[in-house]
Amino acid sequence: MHLSWTLSLYLGRRFLFGFGGTLLALMALVLLFDFLEVLRRGSDRDEVTLPIIIGLVFFNLPVLMQKVLPFAALFGGMFTFARLSRSHELVVARAAGVSVWQFLMPGLVIAILVGAFVVTVFNPLSAVTASRHEQLVAKYLDGRSSLLALSRTGLWLRQADSFGQTVIHAQSVSQQGLELRNVIIFLYKGVDEFSGRIDAKSATLEDGAWSLKDVLVTGPDVPAEFYENYVLETSLTSGQIQDSFASPDTLSFWALPKFITVLKEAGFGARKHRLQWHSVLSVPLLLFAMVLLAATFSLRLSRRGGTGLLIAGGVTAGFVLFFTTDLVLALGLSGKIPVVLAAWTPAGVSTLLGLSLLFHLEDG
Repeated sequence: MHLSWTLSLYLGRRFLFGFGGTLLALMALVLLFDFLEVLRRGSDRDEVTLPIIIGLVFFNLPVLMQKVLPFAALFGGMFTFARLSRSHELVVARAAGVSVWQFLMPGLVIAILVGAFVVTVFNPLSAVTASRHEQLVAKYLDGRSSLLALSRTGLWLRQADSFGQTVIHAQSVSQQGLELRNVIIFLYKGVDEFSGRIDAKSATLEDGAWSLKDVLVTGPDVPAEFYENYVLETSLTSGQIQDSFASPDTLSFWALPKFITVLKEAGFGARKHRLQWHSVLSVPLLLFAMVLLAATFSLRLSRRGGTGLLIAGGVTAGFVLFFTTDLVLALGLSGKIPVVLAAWTPAGVSTLLGLSLLFHLEDG
C-alpha cells in the first residue's frame, strides 16, 4: 500500500510534537542542573550576581541542546509511537497494509531534516553563544583570560605575572607548543610601558622558564646585546598553552576545517577539533538511528503490552548510548582509535542495531 500524503503529514506532525515536547522537558531538567552548578561555582565570588548566572546558563543553552537532541529523538519517538499504538491508530494502519517502514518514514525524514538544520544553521549560532559562555566562565568563575591566539602568521602568546607582561610571537611551533622557532618577545612594565624586545632563533619551554637560543636583546636607549643562550622566566605551562586554544564548541561546523588546517600548520595536534567536526556531521544519522530504536521499543509495546517495558527499555537504551558515546569519544581523543571511527561509531552502531531489530520484529 502506498502511504498517502494525508497520513504522512499526520504521522509527521505527531512525531514533531512528541519530539519537541520531549526536548523542552529535557532542556528544562538540564537547565535546572546547569543553573545549580553555576550557582555553586559562583557562590564564593561577590562579582557573580544573578544576572551573570542567568547569562552563563543562557549562553550555554545551545550547546546543551545539541547534546540532548539524540535523547529527545529517542524518548520523543517512543512517546509518539506508544500513543499511536495505544489509540490503535498504528494497528489500523498496519491492518490496512501500511508497513512499519512506511509509517516510520515521516519521522525518519523529520529526524534527518532536523539533523541537517543543526549541522548547517544551529551549530554556527551555538558556536557564537559557546564562545561568549567561555569568556564569561574565564572571567567570573575561573579568573583567567585567553593566553593564546593562532593565525596563519604564527602563534601569539601572552603572559602577565610577577615578572611583568610579555607578548610572544613565533612563526612556527613544534612539540605541541613546547618549542617555538623564529621568536620575537615584547617586554612590558605594567600594562603598556614598553621595556625591551628579544629576538631568538628558538625558545623551549622548561619548568618555570623559556630557554632561548641565538638571542638578540634590545631596549630603549641601550645598545643591543647578543647571547647564545638566554633564560626568560615564565609562569606558563604546556597545559595552560593547550587549554588556551579555542574550544571546539566555540567554532562552527563551517569554521572548523580552516582552524584544523591552521593548527596543523602551526605544529599542534588537531585531534579534538577533528573529532568535533565529525561528531557534528554525524548528527543527522544519529537522530535517524534514534527514531529506529524508538520504533523498536514501541512495536514491542504494542505486541506485548506494558508501559514499564517501554520505560525500562528507553532508559536502558539512553544510558547505553550515553556511556558508549563518552567511551568511544574518549578513545578517539586519546588516539587509541581513529578519529573518524570514534565520531561515527555511536551513530553507525545505533543505526545498524535499529535496522536489525526492526527487520527481526517486522519480517522475522
